Amino acid sequence: MTQTSHFQQLVAAALDQPEPNRLLFVFAAVELPDDATPAQRERFQRGEGGALAPLMCVDKAPQDLPDFAALADEARRAGPPWKMVFAAGLSGRNGQPPQQAEIDQALQIMVEAVRDGGFGRFAAYDEAGAPVVFG
Repeated sequence: MTQTSHFQQLVAAALDQPEPNRLLFVFAAVELPDDATPAQRERFQRGEGGALAPLMCVDKAPQDLPDFAALADEARRAGPPWKMVFAAGLSGRNGQPPQQAEIDQALQIMVEAVRDGGFGRFAAYDEAGAPVVFG
């Protein structure tokens, strides 16, 4: 039996909505802040901690996402190296997908939320597509 990935469940949920959806993605790097303490620097060297820095964002129709690998490959070709991607859905109305202005505004809100640490309401995935849970 094949296990459905968290990402595949996200795409399936978007496809199952009564109104057409777009999936929104913000790709981020993990950086060490300039004002990091020695303890923070040590944790960062172990692969822990750091600050998220949004790098790029994109919206996709759920039917255009066969799997996480396709999204990750496209992102690697399109932009700088990233460590994490945040995802959210945006619903359309009256049988129409969201308008471009709505998509742009929602992506800007996501970018700012990631930058400010308010990303808890988004799905998060590492480079391999594994869900990331923040504690």
